[in-house]
Amino acid sequence: MTTIETSTPLAVESSSPPVRPSASPGRVAFRQFLRSPSGVCGACLLILIVLGTAIGPVVYPVDPLDLVGGPFTAPSADAWLGTDYLGRDVLAGLIYGGRASLAVGAVAALITIAIGLTVGALSGFFGGAIDAALVKITEFFQILPPLLFAMVLVTLFGQKLTTITLAIGAVSWTSAARLTRAEFMRLRNLDFVKASRAAGAGDAYLILRVLLPNALPPVIVSATLAIGVAILFEGGLSFLGLGDPNTMSWGLMLGQNRNYVLDAWWAVIFPGAAIFLAVLSISLVGDGVNDAINPRLRRRM
Repeated sequence: MTTIETSTPLAVESSSPPVRPSASPGRVAFRQFLRSPSGVCGACLLILIVLGTAIGPVVYPVDPLDLVGGPFTAPSADAWLGTDYLGRDVLAGLIYGGRASLAVGAVAALITIAIGLTVGALSGFFGGAIDAALVKITEFFQILPPLLFAMVLVTLFGQKLTTITLAIGAVSWTSAARLTRAEFMRLRNLDFVKASRAAGAGDAYLILRVLLPNALPPVIVSATLAIGVAILFEGGLSFLGLGDPNTMSWGLMLGQNRNYVLDAWWAVIFPGAAIFLAVLSISLVGDGVNDAINPRLRRRM
């Protein structure tokens, strides 16, 4: 009897390259942001502004409230950008005032997004009577003139930088709330939310862990733009004489020197240019973030 020998077939080595793990959404968004020329330019400009306010006192150690010369001294070696109507150094005011203006913009934007996210998430998730009540509250705040409402709050509670920041955040949250509400209403009936609910997830888990991460991309874009709006708000309040007189800011410099623009243009032009460049850079960063996290725009790039 002949025996047939069977041999185990040798494993054929695959010539295909190993599968690499897909990049995280954060890395993909960052790469897409780097492909946005406007976003990159805005980020570079914003970094320069932040670095100028951070290391400026080391390079130019002048107190912005000290009188360094006569009023309306033209730019010179002693005062690089001249002096204002009291004889204070304009460049020192730009350096220290940038800290206050950027801080007001960032904190007010955080307050705006926090209130908007809370109201919009509760309204869009629960619907019904809760949605109707929160929509009415949002509409009430939306019909009030934001600048006028902020002026009333600052007048009632005092012209302090903290009060100004809280007032700006309290009058600017309606757009973020409506955007968050729309996103939650769009997402709450999708299959992955129904699956999480069927698995026993509670309302708090669904709002914070399931719906909120998926609703954040447009809110993030809104948050970046809210910083620029808050800086303009602070400048507008200070221009109208409602700024904090004890804290130097770009808006305060504009407000205090607005009547002397024909006598000393540098005391008004330079703070105005600083506000313009800061808001422009933040707007460009917002456009870049929108290009990076918006799938429709991502396909076009």
